[in-house]
Amino acid sequence: MSDYDRIALAIEYIVDHTDQQPSLDEIAAHVNLSPFHFQRLFSRWVGVSPKRFLQILTLKHAKELLKSSKPLLDTSNSLGLSSSSRLYDHFINLEAVTPGEFKSKGRDLFIECGLHETPFGQAFIAITGRGICRFAFPEEGGFDQEIEKLYKHWPEANISQHQAKTGKIITEMFAHNKPVDKPVSLLVSGTNFQVSVWRALLRIPTNSLASYSQIAQAINNPKSVRAVGQAVGANPVAFLIPCHRVIRQSGQIGGYHWGTTRKHAMHAWEAARF
Repeated sequence: MSDYDRIALAIEYIVDHTDQQPSLDEIAAHVNLSPFHFQRLFSRWVGVSPKRFLQILTLKHAKELLKSSKPLLDTSNSLGLSSSSRLYDHFINLEAVTPGEFKSKGRDLFIECGLHETPFGQAFIAITGRGICRFAFPEEGGFDQEIEKLYKHWPEANISQHQAKTGKIITEMFAHNKPVDKPVSLLVSGTNFQVSVWRALLRIPTNSLASYSQIAQAINNPKSVRAVGQAVGANPVAFLIPCHRVIRQSGQIGGYHWGTTRKHAMHAWEAARF
């Protein structure tokens, strides 16, 4: 069992028993570890105590973050960022494919991919010469299913596995100190509406949250909350395009394509490193 698997079990237990405020001994027993070893594992993975972690996962904490978060457009303007600028959190350049490139179905596009361990379990990453085009947490079909999804989206592309090259990207993604002079590039394919939503997600700072309605406001389409939710769910690059930072207006965490436990884990992991 990986560190993340044990942490995921602990998260599920904490979420299910938040009202009871479980003790360190109780959580450790649930994941079949001694309190001492669980504390060490937890601190190594998260960087905070289980007690602080429990506070981060509460509905009250989510509501406070949501209430204190600046409107996304105000945040963007205060930083002097336009929608096409590199965005400050991970210094990410988001580029959308052109209609012609979309029509060509990936012809002459070379995609290299790999499967790697991350703080949130095994992840699949696919990269092009222009940036990351997919980052996902494989489901039951594993690596082969992710390859099928790539071919479905880019049927004419040249796709190959390259663990060494993609491994370097993974290391940079989760490094504690990201080089500010080396922005991460993303290459995405979607409708104009989807791309506008993904750009808005990139304006949500680390350890901040936004609601679906705030995203709709940020793209100047306040009545499109349902469509925003669909676009968030279609995000092709997990974590870097931080759809995990979008929750319901009530403070409830809401759904997540790669599982609500992983969404909780990302919130706590980022909060501990903020």
